Amino acid sequence: MLSVGHACVDVYQGAVASLVPFFVAEHAYGYAAVSGVVLAASVLSSVAQPLFGLLTDRWAMPWLLPVATLLAGAGIALVGVGGSYAHTLLFVAVSGLGVAAYHPESARVARLAAGGSHRAMAWFSLGGNVGFALAPLLVAAVMAVGGLRMSPLLAVPALVGGVLCLPAIRAVRRAERAGAGAVAAVGPDRPGPFLRLSLAVVCRSVVFVGLSTFVPLLARQRGGGDALAGTVALFVLFLGGAVGSVLGGALADRWDRVTVCRWSYLATAVAVAGIVALPGPALVPCVALASVGLYVPFSLQVTLGQDYLPSRVGTAAGITLGLTVSVGGLTAPLVGALADATTLATALSPLVLLPLAASLLFRTLPEPGAPRARAAAPRAGEGDGPPAPGDDPRAPGARPARSAPE
Repeated sequence: MLSVGHACVDVYQGAVASLVPFFVAEHAYGYAAVSGVVLAASVLSSVAQPLFGLLTDRWAMPWLLPVATLLAGAGIALVGVGGSYAHTLLFVAVSGLGVAAYHPESARVARLAAGGSHRAMAWFSLGGNVGFALAPLLVAAVMAVGGLRMSPLLAVPALVGGVLCLPAIRAVRRAERAGAGAVAAVGPDRPGPFLRLSLAVVCRSVVFVGLSTFVPLLARQRGGGDALAGTVALFVLFLGGAVGSVLGGALADRWDRVTVCRWSYLATAVAVAGIVALPGPALVPCVALASVGLYVPFSLQVTLGQDYLPSRVGTAAGITLGLTVSVGGLTAPLVGALADATTLATALSPLVLLPLAASLLFRTLPEPGAPRARAAAPRAGEGDGPPAPGDDPRAPGARPARSAPE
């Protein structure tokens, strides 16, 4: 239920980029103007998510999940009702606030339910990726009915998600009262590695927001102006994220998270170069590879951040899921202004360097000890079996972790 609820919220993050071609077509917005819409969705979210993280570290607030879901949906539902640019910016910002309120608390709740499992957190992240992937299809279907004036129909996922949050909240409260499934901190906070991790997530964010904002327009250009080409490219970008999230959890069970993220970002750099340089037919495969490469590290970065700040998991989630992710929206107007002055391909070219920078940052990061789920103390003779996947490989008696080939 948490994963499905995550999908219902993140459909509104994907909806912002999905609406860009329709703002261009119906309101004649330029590249810089549509970048401002993406910026509006990001600014409030950038500031608010760490603040919500601080609050959830102090007080458990599972009631935020349905409230934030409804707020995220309300903003996007109203975005097409008025015709002014200021109206568009306002309601996109409201939706961004709802997204900001949702993620830190949902990450805390998911960590509680997952008991520190990388694979379980990957499935939670998968829900968000599915929401992203469905956003262009949902937006295209609603726009086909009557254009932007039919945007109130986009409130439906929020209503579904709000209802689905209720049984999940009851289950979490029962678990918290019973003291089951809580995740124990491992070691002290490590702000240095967390800062370097955050910089890597910033690099990822700029690339992802740049692609999600401008790849639909680039696909339409290379497809002779066909709107379907843009929708397909954006769907592939978001669907690849779903594949990447699940793949990331599986790879982290085989190799350590830092190694998996480092190699994934190297593959992403190659894919982004292909998007910029290769001709039209190669665009979609390159978009798919870039998407997988960007999302393999996604859930791994969240758990790494929480392991680097084990006493402040809400703050860590607010930064890795919020502040650093939203920074990409802050840079979108720069990419848009460059595209207005040159071409889309030229404006997207600097994005090739950022995955390389993220990979270099990951070379400096240690693999922290994995969190343990608190459970009843084992009876004599129990607990002598082999460690579970994800146990600290440096712990006494743990099997050495396999490493990826250099």
